[in-house]
Amino acid sequence: MSRAGGATTTARQRRLIQVGLARAELTPDELWQRSFALGATIGPTDLTAYLDGSLTLPSSETDRVALAVNERLDDLHGRHRVPYVRTVRHLDRPGGPLAALTQLLRATHLAAPDTLARAVDTGAQELGVRAVAYLVDDSDEHLVPVGAGADRSLRSVEGSLAGRAYRLLETQETTVGGPRLWIPIIDGAERLGVLEVEVADPADLEDPVLRRQGWWFTHYLGHLITVLDAYGDSIDDVRRQRPREVQAELVRALLPPLTAGSDKVLISGRLEPAQAVGGDVFDYAIATDAIQFAIADATGHDLRAGLAATAALAAYRHARRQGHGLVQQVHAIDDVITEQFGGTLYATGVVASLDLDTGDLRYVNAGHPAPLLVRDGRVVKEIGRGRRSLFGLESRRTTVAEERLEPGDALVLYTDGIVEARDAAGEAFGLERFVGQLERASDDGIAIPEVLRRVRRRILEHQGGVLQDDATLLVVHWTTKGQLALEPDLWF
Repeated sequence: MSRAGGATTTARQRRLIQVGLARAELTPDELWQRSFALGATIGPTDLTAYLDGSLTLPSSETDRVALAVNERLDDLHGRHRVPYVRTVRHLDRPGGPLAALTQLLRATHLAAPDTLARAVDTGAQELGVRAVAYLVDDSDEHLVPVGAGADRSLRSVEGSLAGRAYRLLETQETTVGGPRLWIPIIDGAERLGVLEVEVADPADLEDPVLRRQGWWFTHYLGHLITVLDAYGDSIDDVRRQRPREVQAELVRALLPPLTAGSDKVLISGRLEPAQAVGGDVFDYAIATDAIQFAIADATGHDLRAGLAATAALAAYRHARRQGHGLVQQVHAIDDVITEQFGGTLYATGVVASLDLDTGDLRYVNAGHPAPLLVRDGRVVKEIGRGRRSLFGLESRRTTVAEERLEPGDALVLYTDGIVEARDAAGEAFGLERFVGQLERASDDGIAIPEVLRRVRRRILEHQGGVLQDDATLLVVHWTTKGQLALEPDLWF
């Protein structure tokens, strides 16, 4: 950081503070409160005596008083600054992208989630643009305007320019209806929606600096959306375009982020139907050198199935966080299903760990469909060993199987609702059709959450848009290159 050279004498500083105080429209008591907030230790009486010239204060105190005046002057005028006795760092009012991020932070600090729309537009104005955030709904089919954008219509994920920005993580531009950009909003690796950025001059659409600044803004916005979502219902109201059943609320509350990753691995999951899923869950934990993950499918589709599935998830997390290995994790799930549901409910599942340095996969399969191994865009085999009985049968016979993966390999875990989905004629979607859809989506070189979205769309089409059973997908990709597909292409 550079430093300002605006040092002055104590007498001149006092005179300029007196002048600045009048221009700042502050009372001495208000000035003391602001100075105290900046670390001044003097009392109100001392400050009054200093201002009328009857008391001399150390420069460490008067510089804080000067800083309080200057911050107020910046808010009001942006000039007429009081100099400091000591050399201090530049305190110029931030502009451009820093000001946009600062405004976004200030507007959301101790703010209710329903203030998000106003905060977004206030921050965007520091970039010389207007902006409205759109969040993807539970079904992954529509982008829904937030708050101030409520007069705007839904945008189709599949059939709109906004949807293209979301699907491909690429900024899109248009002049239809006025010049604007559509910039993806992500939180880490998870796609949340898009930001509509309105510009005054069509030439700005080609400005690489604006695109770069927009990326900074939307990336920070993505983090804030995730944080604010936990504080109220307004963000969830945007996403929840159709009512959820109780069991879906239960499962949703306990799931981890649907997509996450590190520099060595990516993981993405999808549960359907989003409004009524009951018995399916998944979980994971990413570390520097390993990822642990699990998927479970409880029998039934009602609230009891949701209770069984979330109990299994909680037992798995508890054992994992206690540092227990795969066998103990499996036994913990088995115990909780047996003890809490007494032979009336069961669950299938896969519990696994992957060494991110060596590719060594260790796993246990409790009566669940065998995971698929995808290599170079093709399903090369099922990972079918490590079998044991269903959770809830109180069995201790557990064998851990091992598999060595190659760099770039992906594991696809799924529940039986995927392959057993039936069309109007009663024909099942089937493993062969499922594999074909996976391979076709993988050929396009798109990010794994988009692979899952496309596969899910094909399954829904097969069933006429209505699933008869829970259908869950979980993909674990051991990669150092796939992360690029989740890095928004902002064209700069």
